[in-house]
Amino acid sequence: MINYNSLPDNDLVDLLRTGDGEAYKELYQRYSVVLLNHAYNKTRDREEAKDIVHEVFAMLWANHQNINPSNNLPGYLYSCVRNNFFNQVARNLVKSKYMSSIKAFAEDGHVITDHLVRERQFSDIINIEIANLPAKMGEVFKLSRNEYLTHKEIANKLNISEQTVSKHITNALKILRVRLGLFIYIIWLFHNK
Repeated sequence: MINYNSLPDNDLVDLLRTGDGEAYKELYQRYSVVLLNHAYNKTRDREEAKDIVHEVFAMLWANHQNINPSNNLPGYLYSCVRNNFFNQVARNLVKSKYMSSIKAFAEDGHVITDHLVRERQFSDIINIEIANLPAKMGEVFKLSRNEYLTHKEIANKLNISEQTVSKHITNALKILRVRLGLFIYIIWLFHNK
């Protein structure tokens, strides 16, 4: 039996590339706290930091066959957190501009029926696609996006791990991104955050 916590990072990465879940768990235990602190130092928001770290580890598992940290796993993971943070900042900037545009439009008082009809149609399409998600994934996703529960609250409510919650949300977003197309997905994502 392999003693994973005594293995160096390079050996764990080699095992991870073969799909070894225990190696993945060891890497998560070894680095999740320091990465969470690193993400928190950038975001100053504990929930955003958790989301970033969960996305990094979800990406690590999703691409486990192709990861290549060049013998510097901590540096690779820190870079993933940093890149994820910068992507989030860019998304927030776009969201802020979008919301400012919507606010300016609303303050003008010009309500255009065509826009309301299109928004309702987009909403209906999105709700249909969410309903077509696998049952547990859809339930987790709705609790996150419609009831605004944190990963921890969802995990407690459904009696599953926070990592499972994060995986369901990440997978749901990937599925919706493909099914809805980039344009509808961006509109929906900004409208529901």
